Amino acid sequence: MKNRAQLGRGREASCSDLDTHSDSLSGSAPATHAPDPLAEPIEVAKFWKNRQRNESVHVDLSSYEGHPLVNVRVYATGSDGIDRPTTKGIALGIRKLPELAAGITKALAKARELGLIREAGE
Repeated sequence: MKNRAQLGRGREASCSDLDTHSDSLSGSAPATHAPDPLAEPIEVAKFWKNRQRNESVHVDLSSYEGHPLVNVRVYATGSDGIDRPTTKGIALGIRKLPELAAGITKALAKARELGLIREAGE
């Protein structure tokens, strides 16, 4: 069996020759690339920020330059009824999501301890 260096001797190697031979050398099937699950942002949660219902908070999973992110952002509702993102918010690398969740959980527990939020069903 020829390796990549030997493949081109005596004739020009095509891309299909290289792909076929590299697959047979590695003993595996051709690699297939899974589609990017964050090619489009995924809205995880959305709720009104205030009573006037002109601002909402969106929690999204998205990517920027190939880096997965969790994005918590305030959106303003325009006079046309369309929500548009504002500069108010935070975008973190997805690896920080467990730390963010732990911080939110601690804040919720502390707010309940202080009587700022009632338990569900009270």
